[in-house]
Amino acid sequence: MRLVNHERDAIDLRTTPVHLGLGSRANPVEGFAWDPEVLQAYSAAVAADGTEGRMVAIFDGAGPGDHWERHPAGDELVVCLTGSVTVTRDVDGVHSRVVLGPGEATVNPAGTWHAVDMAGPASILTVTAGLGTGHRPRTDARLTEHVGTPGPQAP
Repeated sequence: MRLVNHERDAIDLRTTPVHLGLGSRANPVEGFAWDPEVLQAYSAAVAADGTEGRMVAIFDGAGPGDHWERHPAGDELVVCLTGSVTVTRDVDGVHSRVVLGPGEATVNPAGTWHAVDMAGPASILTVTAGLGTGHRPRTDARLTEHVGTPGPQAP
């Protein structure tokens, strides 16, 4: 894994996320993988950016997400590119949902547990403050559901 300073070719955000850092830097992250060693190397490489660093990536998928996550360092922007996605937030044991279609976005506030479900094939773009990100299995059945209004304005 290495940060590239001046990429001149097209970047596939599905395989090569871009790190947005201090000084308005945008560095592609070559060799990135969702692997503990690579994540540790990435965190070390961007540590100087602290809570201001952001990762921009595209994810493709279909079906429900298998985990909850939260980003204590800052808000996360989730943009639906294709298909339909539901972002579910867990705030103090209560779920709220927002349904997104192509071109719609929502913001997960810093520290809020959330999960993303894709209805059929879908793609999302995320801009994430990754420092201190936490994950937990998505097995909680005890939480109460509250469905918000479809669209990016829902909580």
